[in-house]
Amino acid sequence: MKVLFVCLGNICRSPLAEAVFNHKIKKLNLHTEILADSCGTAAYHIGNQPDPRTIKTANKNGVEIAHRARQLVAQDLEDFDYVLAMDEQNLQGILRLKDAAPYTHKIKLIRDFDPQGKGEVPDPYYGTLHDFQFVFEMLDRTLDAFIQSIK
Repeated sequence: MKVLFVCLGNICRSPLAEAVFNHKIKKLNLHTEILADSCGTAAYHIGNQPDPRTIKTANKNGVEIAHRARQLVAQDLEDFDYVLAMDEQNLQGILRLKDAAPYTHKIKLIRDFDPQGKGEVPDPYYGTLHDFQFVFEMLDRTLDAFIQSIK
């Protein structure tokens, strides 16, 4: 199974989601069966590492993060079993891809799995480390629920 996390620039939310997800999957010894990646709908940061605050937040919470930003391509919709968007803007960006129609069943907002309620993962880019930690905690609980739904 393959899971793709999508945000705008692929340097804050989606690489953090990918790292947290991979951390959890590895602890469950499912890392050979379930693979994850992340990307952005925009080309702003292609090839860049995650935002330093993303790295700091992941490391503070015991999660390794190693990623280079990339942009979403139409082939991703065929290659991945789940395509999880961080917010409505990202979701619409995914759905605007050419030939997205046959894959809408696998494209969802990540917080559709959040036990504390549906919504969006806020973009911490213009915020503080506190905002990055808030996003980490939101992703942490949401990914626990998502993993339970796919196990």
